[in-house]
Amino acid sequence: MNVQPHLEKPVVLIVDDTPDHLALMCDLLRDTYRVRVANSGEKALKIAASESPPDLILLDIMMPGLDGFEVCKRLKADPKTTNIPVIFLTAKVEAEDERKGLELGAVDYITKPISPAIVLARVKNYLALKSMADFLRDNNEFLTTQVASRTREVIAIQDVTILAMASLAETRDTETGNHIRRTQFYVKALAEKLRGHARFRVFLTEDNINLLFKSAPLHDIGKVGIPDRILLKPGRFEPAEFEVMKTHTTLGRDAIAHAERALGTEVSFLTFAKAIAYSHQEKWDGSGYPQGLAGDDIPIVARLMAVADVYDALISRRVYKEGVSHEAAMAIMRAGRGSHFDADIIDALLDIEAEFQTIAAHFVDSDSVMAAKRAFSTQATAVAS
Repeated sequence: MNVQPHLEKPVVLIVDDTPDHLALMCDLLRDTYRVRVANSGEKALKIAASESPPDLILLDIMMPGLDGFEVCKRLKADPKTTNIPVIFLTAKVEAEDERKGLELGAVDYITKPISPAIVLARVKNYLALKSMADFLRDNNEFLTTQVASRTREVIAIQDVTILAMASLAETRDTETGNHIRRTQFYVKALAEKLRGHARFRVFLTEDNINLLFKSAPLHDIGKVGIPDRILLKPGRFEPAEFEVMKTHTTLGRDAIAHAERALGTEVSFLTFAKAIAYSHQEKWDGSGYPQGLAGDDIPIVARLMAVADVYDALISRRVYKEGVSHEAAMAIMRAGRGSHFDADIIDALLDIEAEFQTIAAHFVDSDSVMAAKRAFSTQATAVAS
């Protein structure tokens, strides 16, 4: 495609209320640049903000109406025109005027009578600088867009991978239904409620809450390593079976740690996921497992998950039991305040229990799905035996 040479020329806007000065500058610049003129500050601002803005502005100061200082001030205040370089071209020779012009954002200050060679050289130099700045800005915007797009892709891949891994554990533990989704949102609701609490505000930042939400579905990933004869048993565990079942916490932590080692670097949400998987069965009074941790020695993320996990287990149906009502579950949770659970987290739960009910209703397990899961559990147990 042929491009007309004049279309490639930069545009210089000359702003001056004196016709002779406009004619002089046009004669000086027209062979090298496309020249536009404005005989007032108001007209200059309209041209600068148009769909075809100039690449550089030569601006007189002493004009009726808006003077050059006010024009420059408005140009620099408008995001559409702020990057257009302004050179004052004026008869005002006082140092204070030059200082004021440069402070307003002008790139240069040339006094009249002008030296044609100096004007041409400075216009050329500032246009070259603007061209480079535009190039860098455009490339930075492109790179920023690309990085944001790739970041969204990576986050989406992470989220899908996490849910796929968590769903794998859920598929083997056929009783859990939408448990991983419900507990994920319970934990987030608790964290957001507690983020202003004196004991939790340092840890529960927005970034950490997002990481907690991302990692929560992996809390039971270790169940993948539990034998079918135990995991799929349609009833309560015998003591020996329960000891095996308890190992899912260690298995989960080790599986995540193995993945992290394979990756070759620590990942924040996997650090949270390890703590949740390993410690969400600990109890505030030290009677939980696998380590028998007590009080603040239990990671905050695990304490939050413990409340979410137990509440959901209480209201959910199992082969060997029906789920209890929300009111009955809350009575049990209150009874565990300060023994099973961190008292402050239970207090937060009491404040937002309606939100827990909403989450449970949104991710409810349908009767048909639960019936299919019961049938699968019975069949799988028979095969495992």
